[in-house]
Amino acid sequence: QVQLVESGGGLVQAGGSLRLSCAASGSIFSINAMGWYRQAPGKQRELVAYITSGGSTYHVDSVKGRFTISRDNAKNTVYLQMNSLKPEDTAVYYCNRGAPTRIAGIISMTAFGSWGQGTQVTVSS
Repeated sequence: QVQLVESGGGLVQAGGSLRLSCAASGSIFSINAMGWYRQAPGKQRELVAYITSGGSTYHVDSVKGRFTISRDNAKNTVYLQMNSLKPEDTAVYYCNRGAPTRIAGIISMTAFGSWGQGTQVTVSS
């Protein structure tokens, strides 16, 4: 079973930057699409970005131009570089492997397996 460990969160002022990391165990990492999700207090978990095994990426509109997802298959690690952070980015951030989907024109990713503990990102105004 693939285990995922997120790190890199913290408290930052608006306009600041953070780089999240997600280390995955298991040899299947390189063949899976990987995604970053977030869950703000009182809200459902939502997709932030994903990257396919071939390196194609998707970022939701609210983070496009500010966040960048990348992966290092040799290290079984996926990253999320977050710049120009806003208070509304405050959430617990999770990573997971999954399958990209497009239903009725809406792009998302269906996550597989268990969720890790996530990493808290807090952006102060």
